[in-house]
Amino acid sequence: MTGRASLPMYDLPELRAAQDDLWRSLAGAFRAAGVGGVPGRLTRDRPVAALWRDRDLLFSQSCGYPLTHDFADWLRPVATPVYAAEGCDGPLYRSAVVVPADSAVESLADCRGAVCAVNGWGSLSGWHALAALAAPLVPDGGFFGAGQVTGGHLASLAAVAEGRAGLAALDAVSWALFQRHRPALARRVRVLCWTEPAPGLPFVTRADADGRLLDGLRAGVAAMLADADAAAARRALLIDGAEPLTEADYAPVPEIARRGATLRLPAFEAA
Repeated sequence: MTGRASLPMYDLPELRAAQDDLWRSLAGAFRAAGVGGVPGRLTRDRPVAALWRDRDLLFSQSCGYPLTHDFADWLRPVATPVYAAEGCDGPLYRSAVVVPADSAVESLADCRGAVCAVNGWGSLSGWHALAALAAPLVPDGGFFGAGQVTGGHLASLAAVAEGRAGLAALDAVSWALFQRHRPALARRVRVLCWTEPAPGLPFVTRADADGRLLDGLRAGVAAMLADADAAAARRALLIDGAEPLTEADYAPVPEIARRGATLRLPAFEAA
């Protein structure tokens, strides 16, 4: 049976050709490593959550929060990419907290009462890391005045750039890619501060994958990183390596979420 694969985290239209090229390299390497059921193409026509719950899932990429929370029984990490982007350090990454370029605020504390744009409640980079950063500033738990759930980091960037929100947290890789592919929009904001480092967005497979499959997938990732034909795709996607992080390496994620949970939520509306 042919499995399913997706690379949904950084799938901007400008990057889809690079994602497809990366998958061709991975698929060939997986087959060479003895992995069966490798699909020829990435699946893009199904919701990410449905794919992550698909028992035929072979390979995807997830945020650390779904991996350790809602999808802990469905996914397991294969390897965590190392990205060549500001805010990344090996397999760790941070989020850039951005505000309008002409904003007078000088620190996160100055943003109390502001409208916050959030890509989604299940995002470590867009919500939980920001909440953990803001929570110590307000003993009573109240910080943001209101907010918008935007559905994606690009939409959060647009909300801040267009003045509909006062701040947003964008993961370091998204921020670097937006500066490259949406420069006009990126110039309308500035980085106020960064969140604390956390394990990056892992390549994942289904939770019941056995050791043989996991070894084959990890071997395939290593081969992709050494594949000269995938070099342009890696550069386009800012991939500079990978580390075989395990479930135990993602223990900081629930701790960050726990600290951010003390923040009282404002009235959030869909953007």
